[in-house]
Amino acid sequence: MLESLYVKDFAIVGEAEIAFGPGMTVVTGETGAGKSLLVDALLLLAGGRAEASMVRHGCERAELAAAFDLAPHPDLRDWLVAEDLDEDGACQLRRVIRSEGSSRAWINGRPVTLTQMKTLAASLIEIHGQHEHQALLDRTQQLTLLDTFGEHAAELAEVARTAKAWRETTARINELSRGVDHAERIEWLGHQVDELDRHAITPEAFATLEENHKRLANSGQLLQGCAALADRLDGDGEFALPRLLARAQSELAHLGALDERLAPIGELLENARIQLNEAGDSLARYQSALDLDPERLAETESQLGKLHELARKHRVRMPELKAHADSLREELEILRGAGTSIATLREEQNRLASTHAIAAKKLGKRRAETAQSLAGSVSALMAELGMRGGRFEVQLDAQPGNEPDPQGAERCEFLVSANPGQPPRALRKVASGGELSRISLAIEVAALGSDAVGTMVFDEVDSGIGGAVAEVVGQKLRALGARCQVLCVTHLPQVAAQGHRHLSVRKSSDGASTETRIDPLEGKARQKEVARMLGGIEITRETLAHAKQMLSRAVAPVQG
Repeated sequence: MLESLYVKDFAIVGEAEIAFGPGMTVVTGETGAGKSLLVDALLLLAGGRAEASMVRHGCERAELAAAFDLAPHPDLRDWLVAEDLDEDGACQLRRVIRSEGSSRAWINGRPVTLTQMKTLAASLIEIHGQHEHQALLDRTQQLTLLDTFGEHAAELAEVARTAKAWRETTARINELSRGVDHAERIEWLGHQVDELDRHAITPEAFATLEENHKRLANSGQLLQGCAALADRLDGDGEFALPRLLARAQSELAHLGALDERLAPIGELLENARIQLNEAGDSLARYQSALDLDPERLAETESQLGKLHELARKHRVRMPELKAHADSLREELEILRGAGTSIATLREEQNRLASTHAIAAKKLGKRRAETAQSLAGSVSALMAELGMRGGRFEVQLDAQPGNEPDPQGAERCEFLVSANPGQPPRALRKVASGGELSRISLAIEVAALGSDAVGTMVFDEVDSGIGGAVAEVVGQKLRALGARCQVLCVTHLPQVAAQGHRHLSVRKSSDGASTETRIDPLEGKARQKEVARMLGGIEITRETLAHAKQMLSRAVAPVQG
């Protein structure tokens, strides 16, 4: 549900923040006051196209923000979490349009793409207007509405499941069948696997090989360096470490006789002498094991050279050759058994195609029954909405081809004949904006409870009607408002009187600039606005009484 809408420097609105509640909210105002600006703002927050002309004259940017309550929509909260856009259950859509025409979008304060904004908004709000794109004009959405109205979820899920399994099996068959000449591929793989098995080693063995090569390649330098170091650690020279350390111990002993606090240092020097002797012993053992071995060095370099050659050939790193060999071996085993595997997979493919056909036929039967039911309900509502003699039909068209389809074997098209004697035409081709809005309203009322959209917006759905039909439109919108939130821009008092809440849009000018104000109306202020809609400029006692009577006839407002 839409909780609030904030607009700043948008068209002729300076700044406005509007709070919304449950039920039906009507928006009224004189012609040209900017009643549809609220709808335009919501369209932009739903990912609509932004233009520089939408920024108020003289301003750098327009700012729009809307907050929604997601309590009834755990699926949308999950979507926000999955997209890393969650904020303690909050849902705020924000968009800024700059005067040069560029725009940016945010959800819960985080930058998003318009695609993300559209995805979220599509589940939050649905807009019906004379000139705007409507979800009901899209054939995919029409099929979704038909399935939702008929409660086909179980049948549709089985159709989608079998179609997905069939496509996965078909992809596996194509994968095994690629290249046609399996014998040539098998021969090549066999040669590669044999060669890799002879030479490839594990990453751990490769690390050891590199370490050995490094030692063997530098054995001369190591022998020379270790000899010099051994002379320092255990030699007889003047600067040999044992002699220097003994001298230091002797001097410290003399000083220690003068101050006992030097005793711990003497202990440290003794420990150093022991460590020095152990280091000398360890180095001696290392030297005895270290030999110049040209033959072993040549073998190691030959092995590394072969591994380098294989790594370049297969385009992998040398430590990865063993894993690459295992991968090629797996492919080889699959291809050797490909004939048997493909035959088994084709049997599974045929079984899935048969299962899908049965499921699709069951879904198609349900759809045909639902199409008749929906058509009858919408046609009856069209008559109530001033389109007597018009009719609504749901045409089901078979999908070409035999490939299992996750949406079933048919697509649907909503057809409408607005007047008696006219052939039905596609809803998306209906010319009259007023007719289109009322047909959309009839479909929504007929499908009450069928979809999960929490906010429905109707812009001038009452265009071209009046009198009793207008009151019926208002009653239907109010009935719709008992299930979800409804926002209705209207110029008819019969519709305005049915609202649970009322917003007034007024335009004022000081000669230099024009500004639109949006204010909630209650009590006498609302009665006066309905009277204005009834009587025009001059409001008489009679029109006020009529307005009061119309408001009193409306059903008590919803609780929320």
